[in-house]
Amino acid sequence: MPAPRTNIVLIGFMGSGKSSIGRLVAGRLGFQFVDTDTLLVARDGREIAEIFARDGEARFRDMETSALESLDTRDRCVISTGGGVILREENRALLRGLGFTVWLTASEDVIYQRVSRNTKRPLLHTSSPRETVTQLLAARRPLYEAAAQLTLDTTALSHAQAAEAVMVAARRAFSWDTAG
Repeated sequence: MPAPRTNIVLIGFMGSGKSSIGRLVAGRLGFQFVDTDTLLVARDGREIAEIFARDGEARFRDMETSALESLDTRDRCVISTGGGVILREENRALLRGLGFTVWLTASEDVIYQRVSRNTKRPLLHTSSPRETVTQLLAARRPLYEAAAQLTLDTTALSHAQAAEAVMVAARRAFSWDTAG
């Protein structure tokens, strides 16, 4: 029986801090940081917005699943995923197999403040981005919850505080001593 993986997988809505917090956690633990969106873009050669525009969301989700599958043999990684990765049951199963899965949350107001600063988010190219955030959060909440082993609200936390909370939880999950 193979040894359990010591990956930390960060899931959550866009703007929840997955990439920023993930980089901090990886650096502090000496793990490799992997961002599935960055991996997907590197493999395809196009930005996410272009993939959405030319090929559609369904094709993007196929590529996202492929990116997750490519991480199957990795260990000692902090993996930051795209916000919609949990939409497919097969991805939720892949996430569970990759390692300790942490759902980073934040209040809707904070999420909206964070994502409204970035014009490259294709799902927010709507007539009412705020309403879109509300609807997407409501639809995805139970899926994040089902996939996560830990939920961490980042609303009032700095990136450093959130990273520390993730590391404390990972140490418990992996039965590491306090030195990590």
